[in-house]
Amino acid sequence: MDISTIIGFVLGITLVCVAIMINASITSFIDMASIAVVVGGTVAAILISFPLGQVFKIASVVKNAVFAKPLNPVEYVAALVKLAEHARRDGILSLESQLQDNNYDDFLARGLRMAIDGQDPAVIEVAMEKEVETIVERHASGKALLDNVAKYAPAFGMIGTLIGLVIMLQNMDDPGALGPSMAVALITTFYGSLIANLFAMPLADKLALRSEQEIAAKLLIIRGVMSIQAGDNPRIVQQKLNAFLDGRQRAEIEKGSEA
Repeated sequence: MDISTIIGFVLGITLVCVAIMINASITSFIDMASIAVVVGGTVAAILISFPLGQVFKIASVVKNAVFAKPLNPVEYVAALVKLAEHARRDGILSLESQLQDNNYDDFLARGLRMAIDGQDPAVIEVAMEKEVETIVERHASGKALLDNVAKYAPAFGMIGTLIGLVIMLQNMDDPGALGPSMAVALITTFYGSLIANLFAMPLADKLALRSEQEIAAKLLIIRGVMSIQAGDNPRIVQQKLNAFLDGRQRAEIEKGSEA
């Protein structure tokens, strides 16, 4: 679970509720008609924009943003260097037993099995890069769902406000009702902005970050697998993979090597 996402949601909702309760009550900001316009309109627009099967995946998209385990490239580098040591010492065929005895990343295992099977290096690299391209497309599709929620929710909030203003103007003969009517009209804009700025856009940004981290990890694995397949010295493998790490991560690798 990504604790920062949970903290952000809780903090944002709490601060909004506190700001409301300082001068009003929470119930004054609850209007079912406004919720129906904003939520219902946004859902309708998303259904028009995307295939039904893709829309149903929004739950898993949100789950990936909130609950996905952060990737640690240091662990991948350490695993690949260890595998390079086995391949250098016992031959690349010895890696089959290593894959069976250890719970390695599926992408890493597939790449190594192609190398163990004697596939041409160019074929291995193309196959792994194609899988990365597919992952990029899948991530972009998931992010697009949330981007569109962020786009449509404020728009339907404004539509709800316009509906409320029209109704208010039709009842100008009752001056005492103008204030409450205007408040209800503006609540839809509030709902739309809240959905976009506290839910959809932050989650879309978190998905983009997750995607960047995963793609960087996959590219690191590709470089490692190709280096192992080429029979590089484990130290050379580590030097190649260090290019994917920042200074702190490189220091962590060096510390682990010394230990």
